[in-house]
Order: sequence, then C-alpha cells, then structure tokens
Amino acid sequence: MAGGRGRGAGRNPAPSSSSSSRHRKPRSSREFGHESPLQSQKEGSSSSSPSVSSKKSPQQIVTPVLPKSLDSPVQPPKSLDSSLMMAEQVQPLIQRAASIQLSKPLDSSSASCVSGTVGSDLGAAPFDICMGNSKGIVILKHGLLEINREKRRAKELSNIAPVQHLRPGMVLLKNFLKPDDQVKIIKHCRDLGVGPGGFYQPGYREGGKLSLQMMCLGKNWDPDSGKYGDIRPFDVAQPPKIPEELTMLVEDAIKASHEFLEQRGKEQRGKGATKPAVELPLLSPDICIVNFYTTSGKLGLHQDKDEEESSIAKGLPVVSFSLGDTAEFLYGDVRDEDKASKIKLESGDVLIFGGQSRRIFHGVSSITPKSAPLWVTDKANLRPGRLNLTFRQYKD
Repeated sequence: MAGGRGRGAGRNPAPSSSSSSRHRKPRSSREFGHESPLQSQKEGSSSSSPSVSSKKSPQQIVTPVLPKSLDSPVQPPKSLDSSLMMAEQVQPLIQRAASIQLSKPLDSSSASCVSGTVGSDLGAAPFDICMGNSKGIVILKHGLLEINREKRRAKELSNIAPVQHLRPGMVLLKNFLKPDDQVKIIKHCRDLGVGPGGFYQPGYREGGKLSLQMMCLGKNWDPDSGKYGDIRPFDVAQPPKIPEELTMLVEDAIKASHEFLEQRGKEQRGKGATKPAVELPLLSPDICIVNFYTTSGKLGLHQDKDEEESSIAKGLPVVSFSLGDTAEFLYGDVRDEDKASKIKLESGDVLIFGGQSRRIFHGVSSITPKSAPLWVTDKANLRPGRLNLTFRQYKD
C-alpha cells in the first residue's frame, strides 16, 4: 500500500511493500496498528431487539406498575382532576409497552452483516475527510509562528533534490504535486468518499480494526480475505471509478521518473545502468486504494501483493500520492521495523516502487501533527491527518 492500503493482509507473505497500501490477515493487532478488538456478537443478535436480547417476552419486560390507588377496590373518582392525574401516570407506560412489542428482530441478512461481515457500523454516516464550512464557523488567521514555519519549509524544499533514487525500482518525487492539483485531489476524494462505496473503517472478522479510513476505486480490496472484488461485501456497494484527472497525474509521475532514470543512466553509462522502462515498467492504473490517517494513524509493515500474479511478476509499480500531514514511511526487504529504512513523505510527494522493489515491505509508523501546508487546510479544508492514494494495475 505504500503506506496506503488498509493492508498487511493478503496471501501468505513471501519475503522477497503507497505511501498509499494492503493487508493480509495480521499476526497480531499491534503489528498493524489496530484498535482494540470489538466485543464479539452472536449471530443474529441485537441489543435493540427484546425478542433476541432477553428470554422474557415483551409483555413480561414492560408490564406497567400501576399506582397503589389502583390496587384497592375501585372507588368513584373524587374529582375530575384526580382521574386526569391517574391517566397521565399510566399512559406513558402503556405507550412504552406498545413500542417495544412492535419492534422487530433483525432479519437474517442484516443480522449476519452485524455479526460476521467485515466493515464499518451499518447506518453510520460516511466519513468526511474535510471539515465543514458552516456560516457559523469563524476561521482564525494563522499565527506568525505558523507562517514563518511554512516559509522555512519552502526554503528547505528548494534545496532538496526533486527526485531521489532510493533503491533499484524505487523513486521519490519530492513536492511533485502542485498546490492546485493537491486541492483538486482532496476534493475528488472527499466527493467520492461521502457517496456509495466511500470511506469506512476496515477491519477483520475477529473484531480488530485498522487505524485508518479506507475507500477503494476501480475494485474493492477486502483486508480480511486479501482479495479484490467488484462489490464491497458488507454493504454491496460498487467501488467508484478512478477520476481521469488522477490517472493523468499518475502517468505524469511515471514519465518524470523515467526522465530521471534516463539521465541517471547516461551518467552511469558503462556501470550496468538499466533502461527506465525495465527498472520501472509502465503502468495503466485501474485500481486505487485511498487511505486517510488521523494524526494517531499508522500501518504495519506489509507487502502489496494481492493483485494478479502477472502484474506483480512483471513488476508493474505502485504509485503513491501523499497529501496533508507528513508521514514517517518505513520500507525494507524483511518485515522488521528495526531493519527498515525511513523517509518522510510530505504533502505533494509521489513515491513509486516497482521492478525489483515491487515486493518490498512497507508501512507508516507515525503521522506528524500540524505539518500540512497551510493552504491545504485553508483551500481544501482537509481534516488534520494524511490522505494517501496508491495506484496500481490489477492485471497485466
């Protein structure tokens, strides 16, 4: 997932992998930054259904307790006021009994979704990666400290190499996505994320959940099975298509990496340099996993290897976009954080890994709070956290 897929699950990890990512069933919840497992629920159970949650009948549960005055022999009411008072006391109890008796237990299909299907809570509102712009919200001006910090970072970026060759088949394009493009990407993801097939918190059948929000484009990736499909199992939603604008940005990133590798090859002529298209094969992305990490989000080391074997064997790369807060990204040949290399992925960075690096283990160890450029929060209203898109090609 290049720090992108809700991943780490998949087929058996074969040691040899956006700033966006994928998973196989984890060995432990700690390994993948899970939240505490949810309490297991019995098949078809529901706390809102008395016929399921209690052995007593609805009538037994809500038998009204009448005022003591009703236990004695019926007496003619002393006054109209006393009769009205009695009715006011009894009526709420009768209404409560009726409402419980009319409630129905969950049908079998919805019960199975609650207890045995991976996904977010049914009926929960879609996760919105952007903050609302209500008229009642007062937007404060940025302090001098924030503005100066932004200026210092811009100056630092001007002295950093725009393209970095991290290892064979792995290239980092620093600050590649222009500010306007970043705003457009965020808005695309926000619009898709609040619709059908949008963001949800992925998890595993035993109850553990990943500490991020995920949305799949093109095909749905299921972290529990490690497989792709045409629908999302827990709500039968179809994944949205990848916007054409995003596909074009991926092509631009591949082209830029090839230009860099071509120049690097000329400088290393006679030193075993390989052709750019061999080191990083061309990609026609048809699937994308979009992850949103809050400032406490993380993702354990994993490989992106649930695409078709033809795609992986050919080394078709993973292209990862980073937006918002900075992430500490880990990568290496083995699943061991102590042996992993570390880099900072900042808003606008594009990381590409394919060829010999297609099966690297990779993950996100931490998010740096308040590190997003000010214009990301001002123009795009992105929530505190990191938005990560990892593009790939499902099959050759």
